[in-house]
Amino acid sequence: MAQASRSKGKARPRSGNGSHEAASPARDYSIAAVGRALDLLEALSRIGPAPLAALADRARCTRTAGFRLLRTLEARGFAIQDEARGMWRLGARWGVLGRAAAEQGALEATAMPFLAALGKICGENVYLRVRDGLESETIAIYQADPGLRLYSEVGKRQPLHAGSGRLLLAHAPEAVQTQVLAQRLPRFTPATRTDAAWIAADLQRIRTRGYLLTTDEVVAGAATVAGPVRDASGQVVAVLSVSAPTMRMRPPRPRALLPMVLDAAAKLSRALGAADTPGRTADPARKGQAASAGQEAAAAPALAATGPHSMFR
Repeated sequence: MAQASRSKGKARPRSGNGSHEAASPARDYSIAAVGRALDLLEALSRIGPAPLAALADRARCTRTAGFRLLRTLEARGFAIQDEARGMWRLGARWGVLGRAAAEQGALEATAMPFLAALGKICGENVYLRVRDGLESETIAIYQADPGLRLYSEVGKRQPLHAGSGRLLLAHAPEAVQTQVLAQRLPRFTPATRTDAAWIAADLQRIRTRGYLLTTDEVVAGAATVAGPVRDASGQVVAVLSVSAPTMRMRPPRPRALLPMVLDAAAKLSRALGAADTPGRTADPARKGQAASAGQEAAAAPALAATGPHSMFR
């Protein structure tokens, strides 16, 4: 009995001590009601304005729960109901949060792990650009190696008609496209396209292909592989690109890098709430996608342990 008593009284190993101790499950801090409210807001961003039934179905909740959550959001200015038509839409309060998120660098912070993963795999610098009015702006860079030349810097702006900015122009509102193409377009190199009719046709080609490959358009001796980044509404909000000297980007390397760039852009899009990434057409480069996926998996542990060489705000 004394032996048994002493066994029962032995202290258990502290958490983390002893290799045979079972790992404790991670705690779940999620709140179901908050999750449903966010599901409704994401549904509103994708299909709104919409009736309650459609939103509840998309958010996978009952109409009663959906109605109560929408009324709560309405009281705080985050949702609005057109009572005459029974349609719900996002409220104006989201504009305040959206501006605050932009000022706090939400897109850049979300994108950086994806830029780093891509840069680690391909060994080249990776850039993220957004459209601001009639120009593009570089907002984040992952420098794969401090010795690699940077073709842009954070905060640098350039016209939309040349280089990876043309992908942003392809998905800009028609009024923006018209205004850009009505201007006298600057020529950066002999390869810069300034013919408005050719550029207008290329914008359609870009939308059909879902990517952009350019050489020497902005900087002589530089080639770029670019893919679109979408938000929860499906709109293109950024372009993710790899740029490198043409001596390292001779065919077929740009096509070999294309699946990696599109995959990184798609993953970032999903992190921003995009349900899917349309416009990824079948392409010969995708033959190498399985291989690039394996490379990415192999690179992931190293990425977790190393910080990026970055110029990032």
